Amino acid sequence: MYEYAIAWEWLAFAARWFHVITAIAWIGSSFYFIALDLGLVKRPHLPPGAYGEEWQVHGGGFYHIQKYLVAPAQMPEHLTWFKYESYFTWISGFLMLCIVYYGGADLFLIDRHVLDISPSVAILISLGSLALGWVVYDLLCKSPLGRNTWGLMAVLYIVLVFMSWGYTQLFTGRAAFLHLGAFTATIMSANVFMIIIPNQKIVVADLIAGRVPDPKYGQVAKQRSLHNNYLTLPVIFFMLSNHYPLSFGTQFNWVIAALVFLMGVTIRHWFNTTHARKGRPTWTWIVTVILFILIMWLSTVPKLLTGETDAAAVAPAFQQFAGDPHFPAVKQLISTRCSMCHAAEPVYEGIVRPPNGVMLENDAEIAAHAREIYIQAGRSHAMPPGNITDITPDERKLLVAWFESAVEGKKQ
Repeated sequence: MYEYAIAWEWLAFAARWFHVITAIAWIGSSFYFIALDLGLVKRPHLPPGAYGEEWQVHGGGFYHIQKYLVAPAQMPEHLTWFKYESYFTWISGFLMLCIVYYGGADLFLIDRHVLDISPSVAILISLGSLALGWVVYDLLCKSPLGRNTWGLMAVLYIVLVFMSWGYTQLFTGRAAFLHLGAFTATIMSANVFMIIIPNQKIVVADLIAGRVPDPKYGQVAKQRSLHNNYLTLPVIFFMLSNHYPLSFGTQFNWVIAALVFLMGVTIRHWFNTTHARKGRPTWTWIVTVILFILIMWLSTVPKLLTGETDAAAVAPAFQQFAGDPHFPAVKQLISTRCSMCHAAEPVYEGIVRPPNGVMLENDAEIAAHAREIYIQAGRSHAMPPGNITDITPDERKLLVAWFESAVEGKKQ
């Protein structure tokens, strides 16, 4: 059993590393070609059919690049296809989803205080949502609405906001954000696999056969590429969010997710406008900062929105974490809710060492990790994962009051 758990842990690490490598390759090539496409310049000397050109310098040499909107007059001897980066990013991400969230569904996927379902049902919901997301998105793109690029993106944003709310009603906060990333990445990768590459292959086949390619294939592919462009940064946020519980483990996590999608638009708009040589719209960064501050505020939202009492009033101020009269209650709480995993010899099935090396077995260890306890189990619901040990709202309030009172006591 011990050897199996160790092997499974290393398999998860390998899958994560593979996923990061392929994601860097996909995102890097995507960002490069978006910048290249926007920076193309039309000049009179271009060959027939060429839309624009770009001169670039890198690595001690110069590059002269020309783009054809439909296709060149003759098929070149060699074509470099950019597709496998996308495919393997999705495959490695799905592998991670299977290893971490499907393999550990009871701990990481299901929160029985949110929805009491079996692991098999949770996994089916997860798989179904990813498939349904692509079907709905593709139908919207192919509908009459698809001819209005910005109207379509507005409707797609509404869909994403609905999914942000929906996932938080099904899974743990951590899993909800992970699924938002997977939901969006599935659409992006399917765009490449189902639309962009097949359309390019049709154009290539027409060229080889001596036919004039239909420009609609390039237009459709460009629209899907535009969607991928604006969805990339939110996906990165959601994939990183599992390390930051204040993003996913709070009451307004789905609102935070909705704002993250907007930040992806504002940031990419700055880069897109800059690369197109249409100025540097600094207002986009101002909006992004405002949105991020709003997200920070929502993560510890004032009690007037949640109906909670002020945690500072729950317990009196004290001078140090382990010296307050209320500390025995905190210690007892941590002993019953946390120490089965955060111990030198964890007793929770499948846990062979304390997560992140954090042990909470004595006064010194609890005091040393007071801030993490406050963030992970007090201010957010990240810990215990899926609230597997049934920590109550009042117990979370106690942890918040303990930490905040201690901090205030040290200031005095």
